[in-house]
Amino acid sequence: MNEPVASDTYAAHVRRLAELTGRVATQRAEAQAWHDQQCAAAERAVAQATAQVRDAEQEVTDARSMLERVDTEVGHLWAELRSRLGTRRLGDPPGPAREVTGDPVPLLRGVRELLDRTGQRGELPGSVNPLLALCGVAGAVVAYALGAGARAVGQRYGGDLAVGMPVLALVVTLLGPVAGLAPAKRLADRRHALLGPRPLAIVLATGVLTTVLLLVSTR
Repeated sequence: MNEPVASDTYAAHVRRLAELTGRVATQRAEAQAWHDQQCAAAERAVAQATAQVRDAEQEVTDARSMLERVDTEVGHLWAELRSRLGTRRLGDPPGPAREVTGDPVPLLRGVRELLDRTGQRGELPGSVNPLLALCGVAGAVVAYALGAGARAVGQRYGGDLAVGMPVLALVVTLLGPVAGLAPAKRLADRRHALLGPRPLAIVLATGVLTTVLLLVSTR
């Protein structure tokens, strides 16, 4: 009478064990799938983080390179400004301004263009016309004085010098108007200007007039 009951109990345990085994297998499969998903997500996160780190390192490298180029260009512009102003009291170039953003390349290009425009020489103003005329007069007077000295040497020593020195004196005297261009050029350089057609005409005209007056007055 007890054997069927034991057999039923055994069969129930087998079925229970089979159910538990299936449930464990299902949970194990779910756990494995969840683990695989988490591993894949972690790998993707690591890959993204690695790419972000790589991009950040490249940005740092590019920023450092840009900084070096900007510092070099600023140094060149500052040195050029100091040479233009002719002073060393400017000191070192200024450091980067705080809270300033944006690409510095266009700003540096604008500064370079501004320096180039200011570096272009203009013509001397009309206010220096008296000085230009004085240069022409001075050149003619100096040349005439040298010619007079050459004639005096020829007259003193005679011979071939008495023939050649007057010719040399005349050539030197006639070069007087051109001699005035040397101080006029220095005047233009000091004012960072060009010795244009108008200044040239003033120097040469006053030099020629002075030379003619000297030659006429000493005849």
